[in-house]
Amino acid sequence: MSVVSPLLTPDTAGPPVPDNIPEFQRVTISGDYCAGITVEDYEQAAKSLLKALFIREKYSRLAYHRFPRTTAKFLRSANNEKFSEEDEVLPDTVPSPTEGQDPYSMEDVPQNLNYPMKMKDGIIYVYDNAEALSQEKPHGLPYPDMETFAIDMTHVLAMIADGPTKTYCHRRLNFLMSKFYLHEMLNEMAELKELKCVPHRDFYNVRKVDTHIHAAACMNQKHLLRFIQNTCDVEGDRVVMEKGGKKITLKQVFQNLHMDPYDLTVDSLDVHAGRQTFHRFDKFNSKYNPVGASELREIYLKTDNYINGEYFARLIKEVAHDLEESKYQYAEPRLSIYGRSPEEWENLAKWFIQQKVYSPNMRWIIQVPRIYDIFRSKKIIPNFAKMLENIFLPLFEATVNPQKHKEMHVFLKYVTGFDSVDDESKHSDHMFSYKSPKPEEWTAEENPPYSYYLYHMYANIMVLNNLRKERGLSTFQFRPHCGEAGSITHLVSAFLTADNISHGLNLKKVSTSPRLTSVLHYELFKHCCPSPLLPPRVQCCSTSSTWPRCPLPCPLSATTACSWSTPRTPSESSCTREALMEEYAIAAQLWKLSTCDVCEIARNSVLQSGISHQEKKHFLGENYLQDGPDGNDIRRTNVAQIRMAYRHETLCNELSFLVDAVKSEGIAAPGSD
Repeated sequence: MSVVSPLLTPDTAGPPVPDNIPEFQRVTISGDYCAGITVEDYEQAAKSLLKALFIREKYSRLAYHRFPRTTAKFLRSANNEKFSEEDEVLPDTVPSPTEGQDPYSMEDVPQNLNYPMKMKDGIIYVYDNAEALSQEKPHGLPYPDMETFAIDMTHVLAMIADGPTKTYCHRRLNFLMSKFYLHEMLNEMAELKELKCVPHRDFYNVRKVDTHIHAAACMNQKHLLRFIQNTCDVEGDRVVMEKGGKKITLKQVFQNLHMDPYDLTVDSLDVHAGRQTFHRFDKFNSKYNPVGASELREIYLKTDNYINGEYFARLIKEVAHDLEESKYQYAEPRLSIYGRSPEEWENLAKWFIQQKVYSPNMRWIIQVPRIYDIFRSKKIIPNFAKMLENIFLPLFEATVNPQKHKEMHVFLKYVTGFDSVDDESKHSDHMFSYKSPKPEEWTAEENPPYSYYLYHMYANIMVLNNLRKERGLSTFQFRPHCGEAGSITHLVSAFLTADNISHGLNLKKVSTSPRLTSVLHYELFKHCCPSPLLPPRVQCCSTSSTWPRCPLPCPLSATTACSWSTPRTPSESSCTREALMEEYAIAAQLWKLSTCDVCEIARNSVLQSGISHQEKKHFLGENYLQDGPDGNDIRRTNVAQIRMAYRHETLCNELSFLVDAVKSEGIAAPGSD
């Protein structure tokens, strides 16, 4: 088959084919230049796209986020430099305690560094001593600059609005999707033949991680109903609330609600998301209240209540038990930190340890709701800086002086990242720029825009990760909700700051016309094609839209590394106790996914998760950090080597087009000149 497209040059030759890959049919492309556009437009698009990748690499390295090895090699080649694995930046995560070890042990806690700290322009600054603090000489950590971030964001926005770049990306995406369909048509049986030869392993016993699930809804509706009925039957006389100085038993709570727990059904519990909740964030959030009663949410689904979050902990431990019984399923539940007060962290850590919530099949993500406007209107906080201080200063204090914050130190071992959540469709009258007010100056009741939130969260996580890396402690990923709704600036700010995103629904627009998101989708592909340790950038889930609107088929066929998770809330969307398997089964049936497809998605979920390097080696293979099929152990992943070779060769081919276009003139990495 012959299509007009650039040839691979000797300087950017395709990757060598490993010996362990069966023969398969490749779609070969020949021609002089790319995608039916002029050479001048092709070169202009390539330069813009490559510069955006340099910018993305800069922000990833600063925050100890993962950056794809293959893409890094091509970027070094564009600057006539040599890639070195020693220069690679990887996140640090604490592995699960071995059998017999105490996961709550407070021994061997690092000593106090006695570093003073203060917040400046919404970012925590660390100083070596009081004298350095008085002289404004911060400790040797990288500190972000909002003006530089705004300039970088402007470049990406200009790039995605550029006509030639939009045309190039849209055509390349359409080509990649068509190429994948051809690959499947030509090699589906060969991939299946590979999988049939793998002993013991199939989709059911490959590791898969639910990378997007809220702890307050991690149980299905029937599970929650039975738990409520059981506690009412066994512990009805237990005091569970105090209201107006009066202690209230569980039985009295239901009497005040004029209902009998025995008569409850999943329908009357009303926590299941129906058609009426789609595109209605207010109705979606109300589903967290069983039978519409906030009292039941406080009793059963909160960590900080009269019974010290005992019922919530028991529910989570029952879900964790199911995961441990399944052996091959893992989850990363979200717990909330709101920024109302600095005590939230200590209370959450105390709940985690006292209730013994640790599970080897769970890691934790901290979600920060974007609800500054609510706190400000109630005069809980004076400005946006105070909210940021309440969220991040306790983390810095626990890092500098773990001896004083031992419970937090233990809890943070099992926290792998941060999320930013709320309704993205909310409009903000303020346009983020380097002229935006400093957080200390943001005293209005209006909520800051999405990009403003993301920059300040990323900035503090970046400084914190560098400090924790210096101390030999675990680092955190930034994995915000993004692309559910709202403007294109949401995806742009996440492209710069996030390790990976949840949802990405707006990326589906690329399948209909060459819109702005075509450029971002193509950039995500070059950054995230699923070869070893390439951080997948899209986590798909079904709650926020109807199934046909889900973007999964587009990124999967366009080679963007995506994973599948429960729709945030099994209690709202799932009918079985194996919510993740339920989602995979529905997706496989709806989109006619092959065994290799679903195993590849499962492998992506492990790669993008916060599971430790040691565990990933066990789940994916000793060499999972290697590129392409060399890093795939088919005996553990059940992903065909043919598929891995196709993904890797496709990524290298696309990156070579960009490098070829700029190598003659040269393009410097941002900040290198």
